[in-house]
Amino acid sequence: MHFDADYSMTIGGRAVGADATIAVVNPATEAVIAAIPDAGEAELDAAVAAARAAFPGWRARSQEERRAFVRAIGKTLSDHVEDFARLLTTEQGKPLDDARGEIGGAAYWCNAVAGLDLPVTVNEDSDERRSETHRVPIGVVAGIVPWNYPVLLGLWKIAPALLTGNTMVVKPSPFTPLTMLKLGEALRAVLPPGVLNIVTGGDHLGPLVTAHPGVDKVSFTGSTATGKRVMASAAANLKRVTLELGGNDPAIVLPDVDVEAAAEQISWAAFSNSGQICIAVKRLYVHADVYDRLKAAILAYAGTVRVGDGFAQGIRMGPIQNRQQYERVKALIADSHASGHRFLIGGDVPDGPGFFIPVTIVDNPPEDSRVVQEEAFGPVLPLLRFDDVDEVVRRANATIYGLAASVWSADVAAAAAIAQRLEAGTVWINEMQNLSPFATFGGHKQSGLGAENGIDGLMEYTNPQTVSIRKARAPA
Repeated sequence: MHFDADYSMTIGGRAVGADATIAVVNPATEAVIAAIPDAGEAELDAAVAAARAAFPGWRARSQEERRAFVRAIGKTLSDHVEDFARLLTTEQGKPLDDARGEIGGAAYWCNAVAGLDLPVTVNEDSDERRSETHRVPIGVVAGIVPWNYPVLLGLWKIAPALLTGNTMVVKPSPFTPLTMLKLGEALRAVLPPGVLNIVTGGDHLGPLVTAHPGVDKVSFTGSTATGKRVMASAAANLKRVTLELGGNDPAIVLPDVDVEAAAEQISWAAFSNSGQICIAVKRLYVHADVYDRLKAAILAYAGTVRVGDGFAQGIRMGPIQNRQQYERVKALIADSHASGHRFLIGGDVPDGPGFFIPVTIVDNPPEDSRVVQEEAFGPVLPLLRFDDVDEVVRRANATIYGLAASVWSADVAAAAAIAQRLEAGTVWINEMQNLSPFATFGGHKQSGLGAENGIDGLMEYTNPQTVSIRKARAPA
């Protein structure tokens, strides 16, 4: 498959443009690489109308038919991994091997989700009646997709929504729309018209999507602040919502840990995708007994990580994806400088083209400092010393967020006991960021609402419908 330089939206199975366009920038070079349609109300109305028109026929298809279509989406991705990956690195910045991993992961997710089945609950089966609760599709689902994993997180929404009988309008981030636009173009020959519509636009488009009366559900991945606005907008007509939001994820390292084995894993749990992962380690709590040893091991490893253009050989970390986030991370680093924090590595942001931030580690800053309290969403990590388990659990939970956490220890039972005390939707023990299409993923507190993945994630795209049948009575 060869991708040309023309980018169009997919609405009702056709290529659609808009009067205005938005420039897309390569974050490694700051060069403009494409112009995409900047949709307004008319284009959004057309996309929602196309999804609405396609819904009855799509809902009426058998589950096996819809499974085959979802698998066909995965095959489209897996058949053209290299083309999609190169485009993804160009617009997102991540190293090419990581981009290949994202495209392959999205294809795997399609195939795995396609194999899931919705439960049917038998509530009563007596001589008098049979009562069953089924799961039925909601209708038109809007998927709002972020820029850090624009393909994988898009398919986290598309696969379960389509499998369960909904039709979709997907809005990629204006920072990373290209790969999803080309996927939409490729799927015009795969899916029935109107089942999957891709629309692009600037900051004005998101609120139009969430407020649209023809949208029955919004699935949003992004910041907590924006998630609150999505929920408020959806309240006008009681749209269903799934919100996967921010996190300030703690990792707790106990004194019996294998320091050398853990150092590399924890480093990548913090710095993969240049720290632009909602479930990255963002606060690393290390027991005083191993603090200096683990610090030395992480520094030794971090010093080997090369930062640069994702197409260059040997690069393990690309740029921050966009200027707005780049400036936020720079401001966080500047605040630590102004506060007199000690930098173990990094802390100096190079001049020149590209939104590059080096691996940056801050040595035991105060708990109330910005670098501890805020989600960096960049390669900035505070190392924090602790002495007592009760103390570290309290500190780990002292946040508005509750997305994920991890515990590192040779004593799995002790680590599991700590995990049960942490206020987070997912807690890993001796690993991090192990996600599965079969395991429920969702946040506690202000890290989100609802769930993705697994049967719970599948049911997010359905409404319960109870059917109660009164049985004929035998004659007296």
